[in-house]
Amino acid sequence: MELGFKPVKAEDIEKILPFFGLRPDKTCESVCLDSFLWRDYYKIQYTIYQGKGLLWRMEMDGKVYTSIPTCRQEDLKELLGVMETYFNQELEAPLRIYLADEESLDFLKLDPQKYEIQEAEDLKDYLYDAEAMRTLSGRKLHKKKNHVNSFMKTYEGRYEYRLLCCSDRYDVWGFLDQWRRKKEEAQAEMEELDYEITGIHEILKNCSYMPVKMAGVYIDGKLQAFTVGSYNQREKMAVIHIEKANAEFNGLYQYINQQFLVQEFPDALLVNREDDVGLPGLRKSKMSYNPIGFARKYIVEQKWKAE
Repeated sequence: MELGFKPVKAEDIEKILPFFGLRPDKTCESVCLDSFLWRDYYKIQYTIYQGKGLLWRMEMDGKVYTSIPTCRQEDLKELLGVMETYFNQELEAPLRIYLADEESLDFLKLDPQKYEIQEAEDLKDYLYDAEAMRTLSGRKLHKKKNHVNSFMKTYEGRYEYRLLCCSDRYDVWGFLDQWRRKKEEAQAEMEELDYEITGIHEILKNCSYMPVKMAGVYIDGKLQAFTVGSYNQREKMAVIHIEKANAEFNGLYQYINQQFLVQEFPDALLVNREDDVGLPGLRKSKMSYNPIGFARKYIVEQKWKAE
């Protein structure tokens, strides 16, 4: 069964973009930028099946996986059936789905006698009320607002929030090099971090193709914070893919997080700030913004044996 999978390239974005946002989905995978950002790390490939939607293939830990097809809800069962046939007949392997979103599984109602479904607890996305994130009003976000006000007062006249474009890529690359040198993580985490930085470099080299918003904060003329986001129109949801700042400037993280939503996503109702990958520090940071819920994800594996 030849499906013609091929790597995700920048020039393909315009072609695959119309297939996103066709059904309910509040995960960060509901926008196309995530597939481009992590294409090398997961060896992501795609194909357009009969004009109905996108089928996916990826590799992790020596195994092949797919994602839930990117299509209309009414086409999910047919397209997932195509992938199941591909896995069973072409790969002689059970169908494996990586990070199936909750809405798709509610619709598909997969038979538990035929599929093992397990929540990927550390990979659930954090969801926030967008207006609360823009205003930082209320008792639970009072400390965040104080950090923002303190930053603005301390660096008054020295900082500038700026929407970034392709021509600013050298500033971002310089910032990322400096930021990368300061990180002291476990080696496995550093490998993932390096793939993320590679993905950011590719976005910046090809940003004219990308449905993406990028912004930075300059202090004394030098870029000290950088963020990347995209928008799910169906869910009225801003997806924040990247948030990085020089921690030496107190309140800078809080300031750019707030201003990015105020300036670039004023109509968003929801904010998805992705997962915490099981890191306690990141979990604490994301919980401190008072999430209103989570976009839960699941690993699905077919109970199948080769004949």
